Amino acid sequence: MNREEAAKRIPELREQIKDHNNRYYISNEPLISDYDYDLLVKELEKLESLFPEFARESSPTRLVGSDITPGFTQVRHPYPMLSLGNTYNEEEVRDFDTRVKKILDNDPEYACELKYDGVSISLTYRNGRLVSGVTRGDGTKGDDVTANIRTIRSIPQYIEGDDIPAEFTIRGEIYIAIEDFARMNLEREEAGFEKYANPRNTAAGSLKLLDPDEVAKRPLECFLYSMLGASLPFRTHSQNLEIAKKWGFRVPDEIELVSSVDGVLGFISSWDKKRKSLPYEIDGAVIKVNRLDDQSRLGMTAKSPRWAIAYKYKAERAGTILSSVSFQVGRTGAVTPVANLVPVLLAGTTVKRASLHNADQMELLDLHLGDEVFVEKGGEIIPKIVGVNREARKEGSLKVIFIENCPECGSVLQREETEANHYCPNSNHCPPQIKGKIEHFISRKAMDIDGLGEETIDLLYRNGLVENVADLYKLSFEDIIKLERMGEKSAENILRGIDASRDRNFHELLFGLGIRYVGETVAKTLAKYFENIDKLIDATYEELTGIHEIGTRIAESLLSYFSQPENLTIIKRLKEAGLKMHTEQVQGEGSDILRGKVIVVSGKFSRHSRDEYKEMIEINGGKNSSSISASTSFILAGENMGPSKLKKATDLGIDILSEEDFLKLFDQSSN
Repeated sequence: MNREEAAKRIPELREQIKDHNNRYYISNEPLISDYDYDLLVKELEKLESLFPEFARESSPTRLVGSDITPGFTQVRHPYPMLSLGNTYNEEEVRDFDTRVKKILDNDPEYACELKYDGVSISLTYRNGRLVSGVTRGDGTKGDDVTANIRTIRSIPQYIEGDDIPAEFTIRGEIYIAIEDFARMNLEREEAGFEKYANPRNTAAGSLKLLDPDEVAKRPLECFLYSMLGASLPFRTHSQNLEIAKKWGFRVPDEIELVSSVDGVLGFISSWDKKRKSLPYEIDGAVIKVNRLDDQSRLGMTAKSPRWAIAYKYKAERAGTILSSVSFQVGRTGAVTPVANLVPVLLAGTTVKRASLHNADQMELLDLHLGDEVFVEKGGEIIPKIVGVNREARKEGSLKVIFIENCPECGSVLQREETEANHYCPNSNHCPPQIKGKIEHFISRKAMDIDGLGEETIDLLYRNGLVENVADLYKLSFEDIIKLERMGEKSAENILRGIDASRDRNFHELLFGLGIRYVGETVAKTLAKYFENIDKLIDATYEELTGIHEIGTRIAESLLSYFSQPENLTIIKRLKEAGLKMHTEQVQGEGSDILRGKVIVVSGKFSRHSRDEYKEMIEINGGKNSSSISASTSFILAGENMGPSKLKKATDLGIDILSEEDFLKLFDQSSN
């Protein structure tokens, strides 16, 4: 590239990188993969090196990407919070080792760690007490998110132990576990919200919520992996982390000390194979010189420390051709565009489709039919399109445009200003919405009707036997047995499951109605507050928004739902069918005996169901968790508790309570 070409390309690269920084750090909606982003940065670095006359102090090659957000106070870091230099290959790791040895003139010890895919945080403790939590920001100053940090259970408010400095800073990564992320998305889908894109973006967005009460509802966790201060207990990074663990910090176990670059590469290779078995996402490994005096000698550049490097694992990616785009209608009426692809092998499976999320994402990608697209599987189960080869685009190819009418019933689609999705408003007469509502109604967390599934619901609908959830309770043996591939035993199982659903709780019925934005948690809140369906139907906007967890959007959705005669008729028919329309008292209701406790429920029980125990925990101040961690208070264990959970609990020294021991807690609290 000559000087004239560089003069044109360098500003283009800076603008592109600036835009991608904004999407990654501020909007939490990255459009390209980390690998592609790093390629842009490396290209800019190379051009600035070849043509130094175009170098600028404001270049993104010399600055840390900033996550500073309006609404927060900015705080200066006591120590610069720099980003790490990235590499994707063995040769650059060996080059890093060579540079380190040349400056130190010895063979250093390296601390090898996992690179967690989350949000960086810097915590400062004074006299053993947490005084601030600050985001990376621009590396010099960051957003003060202390109030939000205090809601994360794995971050201690106070620490105790030997040799605690009067003041020190400890840094780490805030993340959301894979299982918790899946549960969050399931709840959002059930409530009619668009699903979150991935755990990293969700953790970043959660940390920047302005209401700490809302942050407390998010399953945020934190690993701590670096300590800084004027009088640290030890002279090595690894020893300081070991004592931090004793003080009560959640320090990762997967840290390995090695004395050679081959040991470093062995660690990287080993975790590349094992990373899919982890309960949280990692996107690489971090290599640090272990001795603090060696770190000081190596120093830093304007952007990165010279004593550390990040090796990033490449996301599974493949190139293929976009054949067409179809549009799916969900049970809430949300319309999702789906890319239909020429089949391609990716991460061991053949991929034919990829989610495009919404109209805005389609517009950002600027898709045309026949485009060569790049598909990636990161933390998401569903592949996504992360890029388009515009240079290979055929002349005259048609741009993909978001539809205006529902592909199922023809209704004109609607989109609210605050929504990312388009919706079909024909909720009671659009076939996929009708079937989707019934499928939701019979699901495990709602009415839990055994014997029915997606195919059977479709069969019942196509034969004119069900058009809404109330129709399930008028089905007869004769209706079901005449359906294709339906035997006597299957028909009896379906009727038995429908009959058993009459005993489900009021909040499960309320959740099962599929009212938009009314997920499992909101349904429990409403059922507890209003006690019966009639009080809820008669509730005013002021009454609804006066409840702590009920915002304007949920209140408006409830008022809209109960204003429709068709919905009131369905509720009347469900009442007549004998379903519970009121809240029943649960043992120990209203106490705070479990306040502040994080409890994992595992195994099979005889006195109550798992869902009943989870409800009991919540209404008595506790928090349910699906995974065991250092923040778990105890495990409520029934029969056949998983051996892996049992081992982890034993290793962490977590108490295990039997069903009887758990129920005794309530007996003791009432004495």
